[in-house]
Amino acid sequence: MVRGTDRHNSVLRSLDWWTVGIYLALLVFGWISVCGASYTYGDTDIFSLSTRSGMQIVWIGTSICLGFVLLMLDDRFYDIFAYVIYILFLLLLFATIFNPHEIKGSRSWLVLGPLRLQPAEFAKFATALAISKFMSTYRFDIHQWKHFATAIGIVILPMLFIVAQKETGSALVYLSFFLMFYREGMPGSILFTGVAMIIYFVAGIKYEDVMLGQTPTSVGKFIVMLLVQVFTAGMVYTYCKNKKQTVKMLIYCIGITCIAFLFSQFVIHFDIVYVQIFLCIALLVYLLYQGLRTRLINYFYIAMFAVGSLLFFYSADYVLNDVMEPHQRVRINVLLGLDEDLSGAGYNVHQSEIAIGSGGLQGKGFLNGTQTKLKFVPEQDTDFIFCTVGEEEGFVGSAGVLLLFLALILRLIHLAERQPFKFGRIYGYCVLSIFLFHVFINVGMVLGLTPVIGIPLPFFSYGGSSLWGFTLLLFIFLRIDAGRNLVRS
Repeated sequence: MVRGTDRHNSVLRSLDWWTVGIYLALLVFGWISVCGASYTYGDTDIFSLSTRSGMQIVWIGTSICLGFVLLMLDDRFYDIFAYVIYILFLLLLFATIFNPHEIKGSRSWLVLGPLRLQPAEFAKFATALAISKFMSTYRFDIHQWKHFATAIGIVILPMLFIVAQKETGSALVYLSFFLMFYREGMPGSILFTGVAMIIYFVAGIKYEDVMLGQTPTSVGKFIVMLLVQVFTAGMVYTYCKNKKQTVKMLIYCIGITCIAFLFSQFVIHFDIVYVQIFLCIALLVYLLYQGLRTRLINYFYIAMFAVGSLLFFYSADYVLNDVMEPHQRVRINVLLGLDEDLSGAGYNVHQSEIAIGSGGLQGKGFLNGTQTKLKFVPEQDTDFIFCTVGEEEGFVGSAGVLLLFLALILRLIHLAERQPFKFGRIYGYCVLSIFLFHVFINVGMVLGLTPVIGIPLPFFSYGGSSLWGFTLLLFIFLRIDAGRNLVRS
């Protein structure tokens, strides 16, 4: 029997102090950034609770206390009560949909007197625990569609509730769980399909109104149709191991497309896309024939991929123009370079790029940024806080912050891989995926490389909900890791 005092001492000895050190360093640099972003010329006390920098100290202090409490709990607690925690937060998310308080067009905040909490930030760790519990059961097999569909359902359900709260950005974070699915054996074709859909959407929309040479052919449609054919042929080579068929498909598709282009360019002008649609139909017929002849089911899956690609592409324009909200449509157009809109949707990104560029190599120094002090960048202490790092600390400081995040990600990979049980490994990769998604998207949107979806930068953005949420994610994993070698009766 392990006594409480012995267990606590063992936990502290087994605790990964490197990760704790990185966490504390990120908290310190995060507070410096919040201080720089929220500081106004003339302020005399940056530690006052009436300022955001002062309140952030409170959030940091409570987060450290929360982390300590999480470490003192038995690691089996998170396994045993995973489903209970998940259901409780699902009920809280559902109740928040009917929240009468709307903040910046979103109903995702619960207002409790002077305190505002965002349940979506806490639901991440609850979902990670539930999915880890489910996938670590003895009979779970990710290659069985029934099991995999149930696992996806555990992730999708909180997403739907969060979307209903008009908080699309927070909902998209849950897509990061697919990185964990891939690590645990999800077929790479599913991940590739998701990447392919993004390529279709970007290429098709961005170059939709550009004509191919002297032909009445949309470059966007032409590129997507050609990619569908090339990807389909490549999947035949990858999953059916038939090099001869792959070469034959590529020669026919590319050769006929080139002939159609030359004919349309110099003889009779016509839309080459019609020829490409015919080629796609021919590919489908060929794949179905090969599937029936060889009884190899992979041919049917590849045919489904080709059909899904075509359906997705032709529905993308409809979704963009008829389903998405106007502000979402404008953001996508700005990101793709179709609209500039420096005074509207593109204003935040444009001003943050100016702030980062003005920082140069070494930055302007602490509290000396002009773009941030004059409040040119909206949300500069929350979603766009990385621009403050770029302006005040320059390239050197920005690179240092990114290296800290890289160290955290690499450390999480190391910790996840050394877990003796599936529950700990899966939870570790859930935490890793969420942090990676937040850092990549947040820094990318500040630099104008990814869409502006409004998600915080871990340990940097101002606010208690996000800081507590990330602390919960990280320290639950640290507690699970610390108990990996604990001897129990």
